[in-house]
Amino acid sequence: MYNSQTAITYLKGVGPSRADLLKKELRIRTVSDLLNFFPNRYIDRTQFFKINQLQQNTAEIQIVGKVTSLKTVQQKRGSRLVATFVDDTGTMELIWFRGVKWIKDSIKINTPYVIFGKTNSFNNSFSMPHPEMELVNDYKKSLRTVMQPVYPSTEMLTNKGVSNRVIQKMMQSLFEELNANFVETLSEEIIVKHSLISKSDALFNIHFPKSQELLTKAQFRLKYEELFFIQLRLIRKKLIRKSKIKGYPFDKVGDYFNTFYKNHLPFELTNAQKRVLKEIRKDVASNAQMNRLLQGDVGSGKTIVALLSMLISLDNGFQAAIMAPTEILATQHYNSIKELLNGLDINVKLLTGSVKAKDRRVIHEALEDGSLHILIGTHALIEDKVKFKNLGLAIIDEQHRFGVEQRSKLWKKNDLPPHILVMTATPIPRTLAMSVYGDLDISVIDELPPGRKEIATAHRYDSNRLSVFKFMKEEIAKGRQVYVVYPLIQESEKMDYKDLMDGYESISREFPMPKYQISIVHGKMKPADKEFEMNRFLKGETQIMVATTVIEVGVNIPNASVMVIESAERFGLSQLHQLRGRVGRGADQSYCVLMTSFKLSADAKIRLETMVTTSDGFEIADVDLKLRGPGNIMGKQQSGVLNLKIADIVRDGDILTKARATAFDTLQSDPSLQNVENSNIHRAYQKLNKNGEIWSNIS
Repeated sequence: MYNSQTAITYLKGVGPSRADLLKKELRIRTVSDLLNFFPNRYIDRTQFFKINQLQQNTAEIQIVGKVTSLKTVQQKRGSRLVATFVDDTGTMELIWFRGVKWIKDSIKINTPYVIFGKTNSFNNSFSMPHPEMELVNDYKKSLRTVMQPVYPSTEMLTNKGVSNRVIQKMMQSLFEELNANFVETLSEEIIVKHSLISKSDALFNIHFPKSQELLTKAQFRLKYEELFFIQLRLIRKKLIRKSKIKGYPFDKVGDYFNTFYKNHLPFELTNAQKRVLKEIRKDVASNAQMNRLLQGDVGSGKTIVALLSMLISLDNGFQAAIMAPTEILATQHYNSIKELLNGLDINVKLLTGSVKAKDRRVIHEALEDGSLHILIGTHALIEDKVKFKNLGLAIIDEQHRFGVEQRSKLWKKNDLPPHILVMTATPIPRTLAMSVYGDLDISVIDELPPGRKEIATAHRYDSNRLSVFKFMKEEIAKGRQVYVVYPLIQESEKMDYKDLMDGYESISREFPMPKYQISIVHGKMKPADKEFEMNRFLKGETQIMVATTVIEVGVNIPNASVMVIESAERFGLSQLHQLRGRVGRGADQSYCVLMTSFKLSADAKIRLETMVTTSDGFEIADVDLKLRGPGNIMGKQQSGVLNLKIADIVRDGDILTKARATAFDTLQSDPSLQNVENSNIHRAYQKLNKNGEIWSNIS
């Protein structure tokens, strides 16, 4: 008799060589892996649907009806063809984005057709993009097969004869062996509350759907279960950490904080900043270690919140530290914090790779004797030589650039772990934050300081370059400064360098000395030369900064009001948004110009349109998530965390929200899952933990 961990080799119709192939190509090693290898679409050529029976799911379906009218709709680029398709129960639209002219000429109006494809729904009305169409008379003459699952595959599997049909047969023999009888993993209460079908019915109908309705229910049940156990694990981890991992209680807000707040704070805090500060104060006042993610868009004022949090640490007799991913960003934090604390008796130092050995020794000694209050730096902070007297608060900036081990080294600098505040200027969509950072408390600064003008963003083609140069000259004549940024993609460094140097030469011709001065900054320069050029621009000695993306997180120059991004189609959305955030720091109207060639992919067009139409970082992040998927947004350090079997955190955000709420309620009433009614959940949870199937290394 099989159990879930039985090797796939022993299944009828598999054998050693096929098992090896399944393991290499699809990571299917056991019976459980095969069972949880779900179809990515379904073909149903036997059943016909009426328009009023359509449901939201991923199946492909067929309908009989007539096209009553056709219209061509103009878009920003090109056109789309929209057909009104009717049967005796309702109306839907058929849409084509390609081959418009040919399709328009070939469709017969008011003639019965069989259409086949996936449907999309919006506001309860359905459409079908690029349907397969066949005249009913032709359809009647062709062969038809039953509704069948289509499994993900690879070229190697196809070449070796492991077709979709072969996988279906394996699945069939697996279900026959197991009698399609599976252990329930959720409690009766959850099943009833959310109208879920049983685990056995869900697994059977995901592989062999008896009907469209049962397929929809099976997909919902399995997505819900997957997201529920992920959230259960994250929330449980958070609750255990809060009860077991003790932190230093900061029980007072004293002179450092109050003096700065009353006499040195350069502006009134926004309501969002005040709310976040309250959340942080509540955390650090408890006996548990704070572990909070602070999200805020470019320019929303995270640094001032970080500084006020560090002052609470100082008021309670502890040191504080900020760790940033690059020397430029660490230096920027150091300069702005040093300036804000001017006139206060607080010792702040900067520690990066380029700090000289004798200065390092001074910093190490001051850290150990407690006379150094705040240390700001790069990875240099986590070296073994760096020892604090009593680190109370560690702030990690742009957290996705640090690995888990690097962060944990910072925690081990004390007997008790310091409070942790993780900051990011890359807004993370809510669904992704709940999944990846579910064990962190999340604070969001969702308003910009008053007086900030929205940055006007325009998309221009290379052929408009002369008018862009003219605009740059007009802005420089008003006393403003301009960034011109070129892409930097590691694999083609030579090409990027050439692009930058070519661009620099053409700008030098158009903006000649001595009337104009130009700075240039790129990755091949020595740090001292880079610093020198940055400082010239900062002091206003140069009007134009030609750079690669080294300035993505860089110096804060309020007088820079124009950002020109060359080859903008080669940048990701979050990078474009970060670069745009380099301007708009002062009171003047700022501009961002996205330069591209005419040849653009569909995704590049969406990215550029998004940038032009919105400056809301969270909206941009949502589009980015839909385009790139979660792995890419989180960067290399986090890319492995979202290996979901069936759920999609972009499309299934509403299921995720429900699953998280249920997981939270379950743990509130039964933290150790020992109650009889939760025995199914406890058993499944133990098994998942043992097999390490869900993301064991998040955050």
